[in-house]
Amino acid sequence: MAGSIFISTGEASGEHYGARLLEELKQRLAERGASVRFIGMGGEGMEAAGLERIVRAEDVAVMGLTEVVRHLPRIYGEFQKLKRAIRTERPQVAVLIDFPEIHLRLARLFHELGIPVVYFVSPQIWAWKKHRIHLIQKYVRRMAVIFPFEEPFYREHGVEVEFVGHPLAELPLPTVTRAEFAQAHGLDAEARWIGILPGSRPHEIRDHLPEMIRAARLLDAAVGASEYLIPLAATLNAEQRARVRATAERLGAGLRLHLVEDARAALHHARASVVASGTATVEAALIGNPFVVIYHVSPLTFAIAKRVVKVENVAMANLIAGRVIVPELLQDDFRAEVIVQHLVPLLEESEPRRRMMAELARVGRILREGGHGAGAIARVAELTLEAMG
Repeated sequence: MAGSIFISTGEASGEHYGARLLEELKQRLAERGASVRFIGMGGEGMEAAGLERIVRAEDVAVMGLTEVVRHLPRIYGEFQKLKRAIRTERPQVAVLIDFPEIHLRLARLFHELGIPVVYFVSPQIWAWKKHRIHLIQKYVRRMAVIFPFEEPFYREHGVEVEFVGHPLAELPLPTVTRAEFAQAHGLDAEARWIGILPGSRPHEIRDHLPEMIRAARLLDAAVGASEYLIPLAATLNAEQRARVRATAERLGAGLRLHLVEDARAALHHARASVVASGTATVEAALIGNPFVVIYHVSPLTFAIAKRVVKVENVAMANLIAGRVIVPELLQDDFRAEVIVQHLVPLLEESEPRRRMMAELARVGRILREGGHGAGAIARVAELTLEAMG
């Protein structure tokens, strides 16, 4: 076997999955004595794992309509670079990880060239932009989905699909002890720790962190002083990190706020957390940390979302469970007073805390059941090699 495999992602979570998939494929191909190049789009982690980067993910990963419009010429140029390389290289198979704005367009090109596409991590078309299902029906050979409710959705639309499990479910619990974590971040190991996770993107932090800090102040007044852990996303640059620190110092005077590096360790050791909707809510669920989900967007964005989003809940834990097991404080409900109201019962050995932890454990078991026991990354590697023939 010789040739190349195309692997592509444009976002931080997909970058992590892509790097792990590259390592898995390299190992399996080495066992076969095969020499295969890996080309595509990704970040530094995927490059370190062996990807020949045609395009750097950081050059196309912009969020929001205004950002996309402003960077459109550059994004278009990078997209054309990818298309030229695909036509020249003619890889044997393509693995596209999330990032539908670019990848559904690339899937069409691969289809035209007769190159099979494995799509890993579904676009959230079950929630909005359902018209995209027609593109997936036409251009994707196999969907590898990470949430169980996605599998019946695709089956109903005639797409070959498999729930492979969630990659985060394969990670062991953090091994750092509470004492070690406390020493590394200047924390009191005997204090009550509460996680504050405002999101990984600068605009999320800007929109969420001030109200979350206000909630911390009200919580201290209600139940006594706690220490608050604010994980910094690895995707934030030095300037963005400095802004987070400045916000915490300006609004958190008198509070014990600590910026930390490891979100999973913070969730593992926190008594409970307040978490912005996104991947961090899946991490909190898998770790079993009781939490409250928050999110706020502009009034215009929210009005549009209400018209196009077709699911009742936004938290993945609730979608997987099929009912509300963690509170969702969105838009006007995202207020410090309401956060405290929902958080206080989770701090004591109460029935709400025990019930939520039991429900989160059930969600964790569901996310670990995919991939026929192989694990998500291993199963996607199998699907990729099967598609190569």
